[in-house]
Amino acid sequence: MRTLNVSEIIGNIKEMCIEANHFLSEDMKCAMKCAAEAEKSPLGKQILNQLQENLEIAGREMIPICQDTGMAVVFVEIGQEVHFEGGLLEDAIHEGVRQGYTEGYLRKSVVKDPLIRENTKDNTPAVIHYDIVPGDKVKITVAPKGFGSENMSRVFMLKPADGIEGVKESVLTAVKDAGPNACPPMVVGVGIGGTFEKCALLAKKALTRPVDEHSDIPYVRELEQELLEKINDSDIGPGGLGGCTTALAVNINTYPTHIAGLPVAVNICCHVNRHAVRVL
Repeated sequence: MRTLNVSEIIGNIKEMCIEANHFLSEDMKCAMKCAAEAEKSPLGKQILNQLQENLEIAGREMIPICQDTGMAVVFVEIGQEVHFEGGLLEDAIHEGVRQGYTEGYLRKSVVKDPLIRENTKDNTPAVIHYDIVPGDKVKITVAPKGFGSENMSRVFMLKPADGIEGVKESVLTAVKDAGPNACPPMVVGVGIGGTFEKCALLAKKALTRPVDEHSDIPYVRELEQELLEKINDSDIGPGGLGGCTTALAVNINTYPTHIAGLPVAVNICCHVNRHAVRVL
């Protein structure tokens, strides 16, 4: 059994909130560069180059890469051989987010009650998802999620008879309805299967997969590629102003489901698709 003090959780999450909001992950940097080189629309190419310039300035001047520094979504994979000491793990995660957003001078966008709308002034609480896994390590993924793209996400409760064509139609409908509001070029996370809430979680987690990695399930990998091509044929383009780069990737996760259902969730993320990953 390995013992881990929650102070390490606090410190790492604080740093990860700041890191994710100032620096694009390497896979996203490469995807943006390749998209700018391949974009055929002069205006689309100009926008992609401006977005890359913005990223360079953000890193150099320590300015957030997007003014919406998001609601902190935290995925925690906990090895079952890990014992935490020094306090509650959940309290530590929230404290790490609080320190990251206050000391990092990041915009505080969280309200305490969804209807009363009083700001918590430190961007807490975070949205936390736990998984218990084998081993004695703790893997943390911090993914600040802006709501321009979050608001464009959808859940479709399809019938089994709708099949794969129904899934395709749902994803394309969500992307086309989102249009420029999701700040394209976007990354499209898709969850298929499970239940109402499980497919949404699958889609959210799909956004944290590197955009240059594809599903190891052959038909899912083919579906990712087909949907990416169809989305990029939509001519929404960078900034919604036309072009062949509407999405940088389509990442799909699947899960077993009930004989009577075919849940599909589409969680869209803007061009920054922020996430930082550490293993403790």
